[in-house]
Amino acid sequence: MSALLPHPELSRRATLFEQDQIRRLYDDATETWWFSVVDVIQALIQQPDFQAARNYWKVLKGRLAKEGSQSVTNCNRLKLQAADGKSYLSDVATAGTLLRLVQSVPSPKAEPIKLWLAKGGYERMQEMADLGLDRARELWRKHGRSEKWIQQWMMGQETRNKLTYGRIMIRPNPSRA
Repeated sequence: MSALLPHPELSRRATLFEQDQIRRLYDDATETWWFSVVDVIQALIQQPDFQAARNYWKVLKGRLAKEGSQSVTNCNRLKLQAADGKSYLSDVATAGTLLRLVQSVPSPKAEPIKLWLAKGGYERMQEMADLGLDRARELWRKHGRSEKWIQQWMMGQETRNKLTYGRIMIRPNPSRA
């Protein structure tokens, strides 16, 4: 992100991990979600007190910086809305950076958070695939294809995807043979 100040194209939406609210920003220009590091840490250490989670992050951040961890370097500071309704500069990170930070925190919530972040990435990929289909539909229209032809082509693509990606391959266990 070139500027550390929020720009007009940033979309602000909080999301939930289990019962914990995670503040996040979406940058349209780079197509990147930025998540509040303290919110993720708070969920990881299962700490209801925001200040305690903030202190935990401050200590962890210092320790990782001394070790030369790139994860801390990859964190940015953007304004996020706090519980009091005001916006404050907060440490934010992408899902990839958060996955590396989560590994530094001993917590039973580490795996569920990793899965949650991965699910968000999968959903984003699905959104991008849907946009790709819309673009393909527009392209075929520009090439003079009929709506019926486009619909048949789309159904063929959907069937192909189900057959290609929807299968579960079961391989026999060689030790049982």
